[in-house]
Amino acid sequence: MTKVRQDAWSHEDDLLLAETVLRHIREGSTQLDAFEEVGDKLNRTGAACGFRWNAIVRRKYEQAIAIAKKQRKQKKRAEQREKTLRPAPAFASMETAYLPDPTESVSMVTAETPIEMEETPNFIMPLVPPSPQQELDLSTVIAFLQDLRKGSATSERLGEENQHLVHENNQLRKRINELENEVRSLQQRQQTVEDDYQALIGIMDRARRMVAFQEQDSVSGTTFKMDANGNLEKVAK
Repeated sequence: MTKVRQDAWSHEDDLLLAETVLRHIREGSTQLDAFEEVGDKLNRTGAACGFRWNAIVRRKYEQAIAIAKKQRKQKKRAEQREKTLRPAPAFASMETAYLPDPTESVSMVTAETPIEMEETPNFIMPLVPPSPQQELDLSTVIAFLQDLRKGSATSERLGEENQHLVHENNQLRKRINELENEVRSLQQRQQTVEDDYQALIGIMDRARRMVAFQEQDSVSGTTFKMDANGNLEKVAK
């Protein structure tokens, strides 16, 4: 089922997000894994959790993030120190001594076999097995390459996550522009309605005054005349 949450983030949600991210940083994990874990708990997408962390929550925990990164380094150093203290595996090394006479058989000499220089005056120095320090350096290089490979994969995931967030941001901006256009259109319609209302009020006021004027003119325009007997008679217009 698709994770869809429309409600706002609460203080408890932000606290859970911060604690999970800090724990993953201390343990050497990635923030993407932390976002996915929080998303499963809050029924939100990992992208939404990442956006909330980068936009709002992260700035409140800058000091805690620095401490978590320091603890992660200390943990890695302790693990490296533990690897260093472990006994190096014993290698059964064999060195070959070559004699100048090709007809003679080749003898195999181990590191523990004493070599008499008088018997083999033309003996070539045998190969020496790598020292524990060299093995440690090789392990360090391998670990570094593995971390580099893991970091590359993490960078790719972060790039994909960033592209996803950019796409969502563009969609939100597009929606905001559409809503702003709708608001401007509604404002224009409201202004048109108000103008029509004012015009109607003006027309009604003029009509009322014209009716009142006509009534007044009709009353004041009546004339009378006196007949031969002294009576008043209304004169028709």
